[in-house]
Amino acid sequence: MTRKKLDCPICPMSDLFTKKWLHFIVKYLDEKGALRYSELKKLLGGVSPKTLTERLRELENYGILTRTVYPEVPPRVEYELTEKGLDLSVAINYMCDWVTKWYSDELVIVH
Repeated sequence: MTRKKLDCPICPMSDLFTKKWLHFIVKYLDEKGALRYSELKKLLGGVSPKTLTERLRELENYGILTRTVYPEVPPRVEYELTEKGLDLSVAINYMCDWVTKWYSDELVIVH
């Protein structure tokens, strides 16, 4: 595969970054540490099981979180941010601060 120089290194990741629920998943895993699927679903409220599963798989494929299966009955699965995921959380928090600073009068911000 030929590597191509990019004018904007964020462009290839923009599809991932704009997906619904991604920011909240990263936020909750950063704030609370390892969480189970059911805990994430409860924290996220309106997310469908299909969408949550898709987001978790995407984040795992990008190396942003790890999925650990514990050999118990019933099986216990936990999701946790990797070092790359923790760095992404810092970037997301920075973007939130930037939006709050420059657009807080124009937007209704829900946490």
